[in-house]
Amino acid sequence: MVVGKVVSSTSHESAEKRLSVLVVDDDPVIQKIHKMMLTNKFKISDTQVAENGKQAVDLHRCGAIFDLILMDMEMPIMNGVQATMELRAMGVESMIVGVTSHGLDAEKQTFIGAGLDDCFAKPLTIQTISSLLQLIAD
Repeated sequence: MVVGKVVSSTSHESAEKRLSVLVVDDDPVIQKIHKMMLTNKFKISDTQVAENGKQAVDLHRCGAIFDLILMDMEMPIMNGVQATMELRAMGVESMIVGVTSHGLDAEKQTFIGAGLDDCFAKPLTIQTISSLLQLIAD
C-alpha cells in the first residue's frame, strides 16, 4: 500500500461517460471528426448526429435530452441560428455551442444572440471539447 497516493481518474474518463452529445452539422467530414473525438478520445458513447437544425429540433420534440449540443451555423432546411432560437423557445437548457467556419464577428454575434452558450471555429480541437465537457461535468 502506498501512503499518500491519491487514485483518481481524469475528469474526462469518469464524468463524460455519462454525458450525451448531439452533433448538428450538414458536413459529413465534420460530423465524423467531432463524433470520433467524442467517442474515441472522451469515451462518450451517447453521441448522436443531426444533419440540420430541423432534425435537432425534432429530436428534442420527441423527448431527446442532451448535455451538449454542437450546432453548425450554416445548414440546409433550418440553420443553426433558427434551430438554437427554436430550442431555447422550447425550454431546452442544454449547453449549445456554435461551431462555424465564419470569421465575421457580426455573424458570430447574431449566432450567439440566438441563445448559444459559446461559439468556436470548426473543426473543434480536443482542447476545446475537453474544456466544454469539463464545464458540463462541474
